[in-house]
Amino acid sequence: MKSVGLVVTMILRGTSGTFAGAGAPVPEGYQNPPPSGRPSAAFDDAKCESVWKMASPNGGTLAQDKAVPFVVNFQMVDTDKDGKISADEFKTGCGKGWIQEPDAATVKDMQK
Repeated sequence: MKSVGLVVTMILRGTSGTFAGAGAPVPEGYQNPPPSGRPSAAFDDAKCESVWKMASPNGGTLAQDKAVPFVVNFQMVDTDKDGKISADEFKTGCGKGWIQEPDAATVKDMQK
């Protein structure tokens, strides 16, 4: 009887490392899922200025409802979270790929 208990103890000790391993290492980097809206190509200053003039012809801030054709993800561009996008926020968004050029049909509708 003692030998059976000894054998069971040896088996459990031998396999305990298999079951109680450290596990997979935690990957480095960003751990949260990406925000909705995929970034597009970053714009240079000239392209950014051109799109900003379409988005905000008077140069004022851009409200969320007016930003839809230009901004991929409003929350990512509105860094101060005031519900409006300033020219500086827009320019930063251009550099990060969060600004897009509207399609031709949208531009045509805007010119009406």
